[in-house]
Amino acid sequence: MEKARQRLEHLWRRGREFLGTDYAIMGGAMSWISERNLVAAISNGGGFGVLACGSMTPALLAEEIRATQELTLRPFGVNLITLHPQLEALIDVCGEMEVGHVVLAGGLPTGAAIKRAKDTGAKVICFAPAVVLAKKLLRSGVDALVIEGTEAGGHIGPVATSVLAQEILPVIDAVPVFAAGGIGRGEAILSLLEMGAAGCQLGTRFVCATECIAHPNFKRAFIRAAARDAVPSVQVDLQFPVIPVRALGNNATRRFVEFQMEVIARFRAGEIEQKEAQLQIEHFWAGALKRAVIDGDIENGSLMAGQSVGLVTREQPTVDILAELVEQALAALVAREGPVSTLARC
Repeated sequence: MEKARQRLEHLWRRGREFLGTDYAIMGGAMSWISERNLVAAISNGGGFGVLACGSMTPALLAEEIRATQELTLRPFGVNLITLHPQLEALIDVCGEMEVGHVVLAGGLPTGAAIKRAKDTGAKVICFAPAVVLAKKLLRSGVDALVIEGTEAGGHIGPVATSVLAQEILPVIDAVPVFAAGGIGRGEAILSLLEMGAAGCQLGTRFVCATECIAHPNFKRAFIRAAARDAVPSVQVDLQFPVIPVRALGNNATRRFVEFQMEVIARFRAGEIEQKEAQLQIEHFWAGALKRAVIDGDIENGSLMAGQSVGLVTREQPTVDILAELVEQALAALVAREGPVSTLARC
């Protein structure tokens, strides 16, 4: 076991040192879920919690950061959406609150935004969905990257984590690269570390943490779900693009397909302009995540979940989830030692 621990320590040392944590395991930033309680629990448990700013105002973000700092003395980060109209002010709040790591997500950040965040003294982490964009971000000065596959929950890209890992990890070594999307067990973390990842990011796995404030109905939906239940949202017409979101299928996802068809029919009939039709489609999900996470309406709200939801089987304290992930990785390493040692003696 000691040899396995040393091996794991070697594999994720770079990620641990970058994050300042015991484990190179980041918590995915999930709106309404990754707030002070869960973020502090992940950091206190040895991982790296990340606050989801979402649509917060600068004042609300400052309050949430302050509240998190009261719950943990361990490092944590703040995830900011690049399309937020007050992005610069939010970055400044992170600087004023001495946030050590800023994650810029939801689109390719500008060089100016990256520089502004770095000028606060924070380490900047960005998402890279392709090698060419990873290299562009490196030129802009990012300190670390996250590669997130289509298995993830929420807004997703088209490429699987396993493929992104093969494309990006062998060619990007200048900064730590964390892998995300569909990761729910320690063996998967180990595999990605051995491919060259500095660590991993998990979101869905932490939804049923005891400290997570998600409504009991929301958590029960996760515990009952299988991997195939987490599906991308459907686009019915190429003329009206929909950014795919992976979530558990429910009445809302079925209604979304019908709603698109109704709106597009009104456009075809000349009742509304194309821009108005597109806006109506985009606004369908407004408030839907809060309805599910906070209010517990799991039929008409959005149940954003990654395909690893099938690995969520019960509610657990965050510290136990993290310990379980590490134990699984170690067990895989220990199991590997036996046959190798036997062959070595032959």
